[in-house]
Amino acid sequence: MELLILLVERRGELVSREEIAACLWGKDRFHDVDHSINVAIRKIRVVLRDDPDKPRFVETVVGKGYRFAVPLTSGTASNSQAQVQSLPSVAQAVSAINLRSKTAVVSVRKAWPIRRGVFLAGAVVIAVLAIALVVNTVRRDEERIAQPPIKSIANEKDIIVLADFANATGDPVFEETLRQGLSAQLGQSPFLNLLSDERIRETLSLMSRPKDSRLTPEIAGEICQRTASTAVLDGSIAQVGSQYLLILKAVNCSNGESLATAEAQANDKDHILNALGRVASDIRGKLGESLSSVQRFDAPVEKVTTPSLEALQAYSLGRRAAEKNTNDGTAVALFERAIGFDSNFAMAYAELGVSYANLNQTARAVHNIRKAYELRERTSEREKLYIAAHYADMVTGNLDAALKTYDLWTQLYPRDPVPVTNSNDIYTALGAYDKALASSQAALKLDPQSSIDSANMLLDYLALSRLEEVKNLARQAQAQNLDAPVFQFGLYFVDFLQHDAAGAKRQAEWLLGNPGWEHIVLQVESDSAAYGGQSTKSRELTRHASNSALRIGSTEAAAGYRAEAAVREALVGNSAMATQDAQTALALSRARDVESISAVAVALAGDSAMAAGLAHDLSKRFPENTIVQFSYLPIIRAGIALHDHSYHNAIDVLRAAEPYEFGSPSQVVSFLLYPIYVRGLALLANGQGTDAAAEFKKILDRPGLVLNEPIAALAHLQLGRAHLLQGESAEAKVAYEAFLTLWKDADPDIPILKQAKAEYAKLQ
Repeated sequence: MELLILLVERRGELVSREEIAACLWGKDRFHDVDHSINVAIRKIRVVLRDDPDKPRFVETVVGKGYRFAVPLTSGTASNSQAQVQSLPSVAQAVSAINLRSKTAVVSVRKAWPIRRGVFLAGAVVIAVLAIALVVNTVRRDEERIAQPPIKSIANEKDIIVLADFANATGDPVFEETLRQGLSAQLGQSPFLNLLSDERIRETLSLMSRPKDSRLTPEIAGEICQRTASTAVLDGSIAQVGSQYLLILKAVNCSNGESLATAEAQANDKDHILNALGRVASDIRGKLGESLSSVQRFDAPVEKVTTPSLEALQAYSLGRRAAEKNTNDGTAVALFERAIGFDSNFAMAYAELGVSYANLNQTARAVHNIRKAYELRERTSEREKLYIAAHYADMVTGNLDAALKTYDLWTQLYPRDPVPVTNSNDIYTALGAYDKALASSQAALKLDPQSSIDSANMLLDYLALSRLEEVKNLARQAQAQNLDAPVFQFGLYFVDFLQHDAAGAKRQAEWLLGNPGWEHIVLQVESDSAAYGGQSTKSRELTRHASNSALRIGSTEAAAGYRAEAAVREALVGNSAMATQDAQTALALSRARDVESISAVAVALAGDSAMAAGLAHDLSKRFPENTIVQFSYLPIIRAGIALHDHSYHNAIDVLRAAEPYEFGSPSQVVSFLLYPIYVRGLALLANGQGTDAAAEFKKILDRPGLVLNEPIAALAHLQLGRAHLLQGESAEAKVAYEAFLTLWKDADPDIPILKQAKAEYAKLQ
């Protein structure tokens, strides 16, 4: 009130921030007056419904202060009436307040005609506005008492279901758009916990409704009850002339009682998102979030999402497509469309990058995540964390920095499952599978019906060779209609490890019927063929997998499959084929994993010059990348050292990889435990049979981690060689026989198989 009075008394003049501070708090002040001024100005604008972008009352003079722009003059009765007519916005503002407190506020139209000079006219307006502010504040406090907030939001597990907006305008641009914009706004809150869209789709399926059903208040209410949520947020938009009215209601879904209502007006279509931001902030406070929290986590809507309704609409559809995880490129097209409408849409770039990563197109993913990072100052606090974490993970590759960002995100937003879920990927890449399992379990507590977190848990159980848990979780997911293909992959690998060829074939056939997954299934089958020494079949499957990936535009995946094939050829002694496959891969893509795995292949094949050149390029391109620096480069350099007969050097350079040797480094293909296998080869070549045997046993002791990697079969042979080196003939014979049994149907002309048979014959 004091600030408003000061501005009105000095109407038309600039009032500096220093003058405001001195007038209101004096010279001896110890608090943050700038913040206090900002809050006071904002409160005044809320009461007067003054748009800061197009102010009618309080103008901001950037870096200096504020000016009350409405002129007030004295005159005759008729003149005064004319003044009233020239200031309809003032009357409307106070009349709007009067609707809530009719008996307490004198009408502006009645007060205005008093003819007692400029001061008295100004004083009347000041009094009216001041009383309006007081009454409005008291009224809001009464509403808070009459409608208590959802209890213990910071501690309890209250969940809110966000319904679709009822669109009475007839304009299709608002379909899904306003719900997505409101979700982004409310997502800034560390305390409000929105039911995930994935959980909503799963519940709709249980209700025998289409997963893309419109969330009317009735359907949202049923979802709320079925998921034991607390309330439904039901929004609506209507148009009156050129203006738009947004209303948001919070309803207790257990008894239908109204918890809170918020509304805001937009003068035209271009300011609807601003109004949406205001209604979101209002409802957050009415649902119990503290004012300080709302102010801290309350970026303007154009920063949270975009000022373009068309861009927001495309983004909303892209989010929905991405959550379906169809791998068909639909989400990519929609996010690109959103960026076409708004080239500064930071979160659209971020989501586009993640979508490309899910399609194994990491080069495009990196490009878009980097663009999002450049635009991150245009986003909310939560979105900054989202972008920063993905930037550290996918662009710089600094996994420690990514984990720290996810930890901070979890501290600020303890109810948000996203950072917990994404931490699982980091722990998996680092080989910390116990921590990965703990993160997937924690994420499921936050979102019990999440198919993503269930899939992560399944993969964690698989990595830890807990096969019964894998089967139980996959069956449970199927019973809940969670149709993510990863559950079939889990069952495929269980059947593979339990030597159920028919079962594995059934799972593969089911997966082949899913668009977007064909190339992945073909490459997994190629790995299985290589595991059994069927090189010809493996090559043919890789060719089909690569071509399938190219047909859907997944060039990097196609290149990755050829790079992986190159490593297989190098492992079994087909050096020329290894180099040829590596060159084919590099001609398709120079992405991180493609170049790194190709370099491993040529290093193991003996092309030290090419391997050294690739290693130099990788080191230069990815100086902060945890996987490159502490996994790929040690393997490449050790491979070069092996062929130079520098066995001690090979063992030394691999020490850097020890903390990460169980990790899953590649985002494109299966490539696990290679630091261990190459270290075993170096120890074997150096005559350290006991130490070499220990390395190969690490691989054989982790069947759920190595799965159908060719080195899982070759480790038996290398273990036999290590025992033979130590003079342990009986143990060596068992290991050789295990290998030869696995390769009973292998192509007979494979160099390493010929060597193994000759060595076994001598052993006999």
